[in-house]
Amino acid sequence: RIMSFTNFLETEILDHVFAGAAYTAPGTHYLALYTAAPGETGGGTEVSGTGYVRQSVAFTTSGNTTSNNAAVEFPTAGASWGTVTHVGVFDASTSGNLMAYAALTTSKTIDSGDVFRVPNADLDITLD
Repeated sequence: RIMSFTNFLETEILDHVFAGAAYTAPGTHYLALYTAAPGETGGGTEVSGTGYVRQSVAFTTSGNTTSNNAAVEFPTAGASWGTVTHVGVFDASTSGNLMAYAALTTSKTIDSGDVFRVPNADLDITLD
């Protein structure tokens, strides 16, 4: 999945690089699941079901692309989470700022007992 930056992150980067404003990157990034698309200003519908919590995700950068450096596995769903259509990267485990987002190549319905997993190097954020 190739991810897009949100307006929040675009502004932070521009302010940091061109205006000299300080930007402190989050110590941990968190992957969120969505049943309705987020966009440049956030929004969308994040999953909210029994057992759902954002999961930490770490990235490794090579050239102009950064990718998750390990698989990300969500807890077993304790109830239906609906059909996951998008993912997003946040700077906090709850609330926080959506930094990047992407549509899944294939939507996935998560029912009770299912586990949602993102393979290693499956989330790519590219600047070109």
